[in-house]
Amino acid sequence: MKFKTSFILIIVILFAISGCGVFVAANSTGDTFFPSNHEYLRFTGRIEKSNPAWPRLYQPGIYLEAAFEGESCKIIVKDQQLWGENQNYLQIVLDGQSKRIQTKGSLDTIEIKCDIKKDIHHLLICKNTEANIGWIEIGGLICEQLVPLPPIPSRKIEFIGNSITCGASSDISGIPCGEGKWHDQHNAYMSYGPITARKLNASWHLSSVSGIGLIRSCCQMDILMPQVFDNIDMRGDSISWDFQLYQPDVVTVCLGQNDGIQDEDAFCDAYIKFLSSLRKVYPKAELICLTSPMASEELKRDMQKNLTRIIKTIRKNGDLKVDSYFFKGSYTNGCDYHPDLKDHDAISKELTPFIQAKMNW
Repeated sequence: MKFKTSFILIIVILFAISGCGVFVAANSTGDTFFPSNHEYLRFTGRIEKSNPAWPRLYQPGIYLEAAFEGESCKIIVKDQQLWGENQNYLQIVLDGQSKRIQTKGSLDTIEIKCDIKKDIHHLLICKNTEANIGWIEIGGLICEQLVPLPPIPSRKIEFIGNSITCGASSDISGIPCGEGKWHDQHNAYMSYGPITARKLNASWHLSSVSGIGLIRSCCQMDILMPQVFDNIDMRGDSISWDFQLYQPDVVTVCLGQNDGIQDEDAFCDAYIKFLSSLRKVYPKAELICLTSPMASEELKRDMQKNLTRIIKTIRKNGDLKVDSYFFKGSYTNGCDYHPDLKDHDAISKELTPFIQAKMNW
């Protein structure tokens, strides 16, 4: 799998003129341009679609899938370049081969050349960086021919959490800890949630924000998870998400690391209230409350005590589809004591069999 970036002006102009209509246009190489609202392109995540020709991706872990014929494929990507300098990272997965790349400007055409000879290639593009790094928009694909994808997985999981769930500070394969910018080590695709979902043949959503808490966030952040959970962009916009578009079978909640040790009554009451709000939008989902994989021993004990009380209270009130999982290990080998990529795989190895047994998957 080889990459090259270029600027295809004619295609972009045609695309901009097209507005919201679905069309294809051949270029001089014989390849065809397929806009993002083509029926053979599949987006998974909280997508902002006010302009269907340029669907906007805020949250980490949102992904696009395509199946195509030919020896290469080009992806047209816009980057918000938030603060005039942030560039998002993407995970490009072609025929099972994965590579992490970064956008190079406000508009990129990223060419992917296939190393494996086969009639139909499967492509997945995942947003590795989170909402406060900025949005990206996907303008479409250029390839010989798009073909229908296999059926979407029937299983669906949503992972709610903070920087751990975002995959922040986990990937030091390109830039070491302490160098570059904070988001240079982000890798949502290789975080524990998507790994777990892939092992269970499930779709995934990451509803996560670095630094966020339930009753207290860190780093001078003025938002809490219950305040932003309804949004498409959990870090900035006020556009509401339509929960009917994705009804997960399983929802995991990994909050509390940024709260730290709080008053027990205040924390438990807020957690129960948040779970009640989840139950309203997800009436059939199994809700699983997690301890923090990077918690200190003191915080781990506190979270276990609180989650035990929370689950007992909710079940006593009649909701039996709520459970908890306490991580056995402590995973702090990444930057700023976060899990690194090996840690995320180990976290998934703990969580996957628990969900599998719980759901009889």
